[in-house]
Amino acid sequence: MKTQSFWSKSLLLLCLSLFGMGTLRAQDDSDADKTLSPYFVVISEHPETDQLPLKETAVRTSISGSIADVTVRQVYVNSGKNPLEAIYTFPLSTRAAVYAMQMTIGTRIIRAQIEEKQKARADYEKAKQEGKRASLLEQNRPNVFTMNVSNIMVGDTIVVELRYTELLVPEKGQYSFVYPTVVGPRYSNATKKNAGPDDGFVSSPYTHQGEAPTYKFGYELTINSAVPIQDVTCTSHKMNISNPSAKQALLRLNPSETQGGNRDVIVNYSLRGNAIESGLMLYEGQDENFFMLMVQPPKRVQKQDIPPREYIFIVDVSGSMWGFPMEISKKLMRNLVTNLNPGDKFNIVLFSSNAAVLSPRSIDATAENIDRAMDFIKGANQWSGTEVLDALNTAYALPRPDEDISRTMVILTDGYVTVESRCFELIRQNSGQANFFAFGIGSSVNRWLIEGMAFAGNGEPMIVTKENEAATQAERFRQYINTPVLTRIQFNPGSFKAYDIEPASVPDMMAERPILIFGKYQGKPQGTVILTGKVGRKPFRQSYNLSNLKAAPANSALRYLWARERIKYLSYLVKDSYNDQDPTAKQILELGLKYNLMTQYTSFVAIDEEVVNKDGKQTTVKQPIPMPEGVSDYAVGHSVPALSASALKLSAVQVLEEVEVEEEIFTVVEEDPEFPGGIDSLYAFIRRNLHYPEKAWNDKIEGTVYVTFSIEKDGSVSNVKVLRDIGGGCGQEAVRVVKMMPKWIPGKQRGKPVRTQFNLPIKFKM
Repeated sequence: MKTQSFWSKSLLLLCLSLFGMGTLRAQDDSDADKTLSPYFVVISEHPETDQLPLKETAVRTSISGSIADVTVRQVYVNSGKNPLEAIYTFPLSTRAAVYAMQMTIGTRIIRAQIEEKQKARADYEKAKQEGKRASLLEQNRPNVFTMNVSNIMVGDTIVVELRYTELLVPEKGQYSFVYPTVVGPRYSNATKKNAGPDDGFVSSPYTHQGEAPTYKFGYELTINSAVPIQDVTCTSHKMNISNPSAKQALLRLNPSETQGGNRDVIVNYSLRGNAIESGLMLYEGQDENFFMLMVQPPKRVQKQDIPPREYIFIVDVSGSMWGFPMEISKKLMRNLVTNLNPGDKFNIVLFSSNAAVLSPRSIDATAENIDRAMDFIKGANQWSGTEVLDALNTAYALPRPDEDISRTMVILTDGYVTVESRCFELIRQNSGQANFFAFGIGSSVNRWLIEGMAFAGNGEPMIVTKENEAATQAERFRQYINTPVLTRIQFNPGSFKAYDIEPASVPDMMAERPILIFGKYQGKPQGTVILTGKVGRKPFRQSYNLSNLKAAPANSALRYLWARERIKYLSYLVKDSYNDQDPTAKQILELGLKYNLMTQYTSFVAIDEEVVNKDGKQTTVKQPIPMPEGVSDYAVGHSVPALSASALKLSAVQVLEEVEVEEEIFTVVEEDPEFPGGIDSLYAFIRRNLHYPEKAWNDKIEGTVYVTFSIEKDGSVSNVKVLRDIGGGCGQEAVRVVKMMPKWIPGKQRGKPVRTQFNLPIKFKM
């Protein structure tokens, strides 16, 4: 006899329509238990509110020698019918030392002041309530900033400008300047209630993939050099490039690129003969003097001097890697693995919401094992979640094949996470176990995470923005790991009275880029500065005579660059990035206030004293962020209409009409089995974890997959089978998600758990 409970007689109809491209989701900020998450912007038809107040971002960059000075100009306009507060999240370079900001209203210019972060926020909120125009620039991450502009009155045009400086570090004689344009959507499993104060930017609105930015973008760059400039290119945007002289280059964004604010601006150039403007630079301030030493790297050692090594590749397969970034990762991984030496060993850790390992122990870099590795990567599904800490712990826990083997960790990710400081700490704690290389994959990666992980692990950061760059970057990586440049580096200032030197000790150099040492000095510069080290088994020595060297006012940026370098180092040491009572955090705060710099504990605030909005009422609008070029809507996730209880139930007749169910004996239950948290939680679980298979998406396959499974006496899910498939990998995807389910609350008969069965239709719809 075939007897079943009400639930097993009914199909649990979860019509999960995966609207990847077209679904809009409203954001409910009132629910403190919800996790932080980005969402797709919903533009209403209410003319009272201008929901796109940012009209233009224009960037001017001037590079002199190896120092860049950048001005970012943001134009906000209120063309609606009510006063506005605009909130806009945007990135800057990880090396940026933001030292000035001003707000312009008509002909009035209000210069911003640097203040302790909480005080700056309080001053801004007070001015906002008093009806005064005000702007506030806060740092959420060293490469993520949020601009707030309050009391933008109807018809107002408010221009906010910020300025920063950064040092360009050439590699193999090649210079590269990057201006990041967009913050990619971040994954976070923290709830709004428990999130840190700087994590609010995660809940930002995004436009859909392929949509142009909602504001105009302008860019121009001037390069001045002491030696002739050559090979100027822009690999990211169409640029009009001219050379007024051999030592000057001018770049201006082509008019066709005015909506190019969805990918980083990347400009490359070199100097004649691959020259590097290295040497010692000095600057005399009012109360402090600063120096920077740039030393060209020596030639590399021979390959035969390098011992066999082990490589652990940690590959991100989360939702934001769907499509273009994942294809880059696969191509890059093949290049990386196939270029290992025969005596090397390797392993692979894939991660999204959990981690999967290729082998319990690292395997030899043979052709057979390389094919096995590529099949492992190709078979990976893009899942929701980016649990990078779990992946790192999994990688570090892998047993070493040999205690004397040199271990290198390599991560491939877009970096769309919010746990940067915890990653840095974990890698730093394990820096004695392995060098750490980080590949940023995508057109607008989280460079702070990529560079920070490499910094913490004494490795190198690498960025791959296009698929055709994978082979070049793989070869670059191979050269790094096979031939380290300089080890056991020592800086000897001699009679030069140097102090507060950064870095305190110079790590091994594994790249053909100059060695940089910042510091302060007392008195007149004199004596000889010497740098020593080892190149393979040979000694290295380079010296600089200070007798004829003079400090130059043009080197004033050294003040900011030294402070930024010290802040960067201290930022990696902060245990809790939100605790300003931490002794290290206090040092960062003091440095920010003293040197007029943005930090995680200081902000710029500009307040106009004119009261323009007497009642202080205004509509707060979050400026939507463009989805980075090449990034899928899966980076934000999927949204599905809420299901009513009636939509979950079908009669026994309908069940038989929909699908034939195998004859099995089940016990009549008095208490139905229940998913932890109820039907809504089951719905949410599948929504979080189910993704449209790439093949089905490309082949435009739609339909309903029917899955049957058992709920055992202990609540576990078993016997998962596809009753009806539609192809394209949809059946496998549905089974995968069901197998991921946590334990249910089992059904009961006479108070005892019993086994029951569920049939689950899952609808895939483009």
